[in-house]
Amino acid sequence: MAHLTDRQRFDLICVGDTATDIYIALDPERVRIRTEPQGQWLMVPFGAKVPFERTLTVEAGGNAANVAVGCARLELRTALASYLGADQLGREMLSALHGEGVDTSLVRLDRKSPTNQHFVLWLGDERTILVHHVDYDYQWPHLRPSEVPAWLYLSSVGTHAHAYEEQIADWLEENPSVRLAFEPGTHQIEEGAAALGRLYRRASLLLCNRDEAATITGTGGDSEVDVLLSALLDLGPRIVVVTDSVAGAYAAEGAERYHVPSYPDAEPIVDRTGAGDAFSATLLAYLVRGLTLEEALARAPINAMSVVHAPGTQAGLLRDHQISSYLASAPSGYGVRVTHAPLAGRS
Repeated sequence: MAHLTDRQRFDLICVGDTATDIYIALDPERVRIRTEPQGQWLMVPFGAKVPFERTLTVEAGGNAANVAVGCARLELRTALASYLGADQLGREMLSALHGEGVDTSLVRLDRKSPTNQHFVLWLGDERTILVHHVDYDYQWPHLRPSEVPAWLYLSSVGTHAHAYEEQIADWLEENPSVRLAFEPGTHQIEEGAAALGRLYRRASLLLCNRDEAATITGTGGDSEVDVLLSALLDLGPRIVVVTDSVAGAYAAEGAERYHVPSYPDAEPIVDRTGAGDAFSATLLAYLVRGLTLEEALARAPINAMSVVHAPGTQAGLLRDHQISSYLASAPSGYGVRVTHAPLAGRS
């Protein structure tokens, strides 16, 4: 492909915490699911030894790494800016990223802290993820002019990373040509939209799921999608995209509203983990490559569909020719629907 930044080293830099994801496939005969008004709860015998079926390790997981790998497979010159421990897990993570063609020159090794590990309790096609973010001494690196990318993708970082986020916001102000894709992680959502207002206002693309959108905007969990999209746009981003599980995804840019369904597929789901990251990576990659929002939205559910047919977050990520093939053979009912925002005061 012809890169938009031929004189630059990177098309995209992905920023966020990285973790080794250790999957533990639970034996359905040994655990229980309890349903309550607040949601479903995974139950295991307390104080017992609970046999499990098998394990699987994804050496370099987490939102930023998953998106970096997805974009690298879609032919972007992609770098990861992250922190790892100077330990065996960290070295294995660097090796895995190198194998995917992700540049790791902006990854920093911390000799005082371990590499993040996440434990994925895998039951059927669903998962419960035990997460812990190590608080690294985050510092935004000094980028040479040749390292300034066309886009920056920012997602989950540690609990006490607000100063780091402010450094990134400062750098973005100093580099107005760089477009920001912001997909706030759990801690960033907990910080609140006001605390991270500079990033929301600076974002060319804001990504989140429907529940996260309700939390970010302070609207009710039962809010209509148009209400959520408008409230997110009010925070300042140019484009907002809200994913909604099997219902597909919704997007807004100005007065335009978009909906794309999930890609039709009859194959059984193996593991839902990573579907959101695959969607984000694909949408972002094609926007970086110069496609329109409508064109990028049509492609994103295809990668999300593929990822859930393989265990882990990256094994099912597709390449450009594969996505093109799926799109060319899509059922006639699949496609992006474009409408306009309802007028104020009209039900």
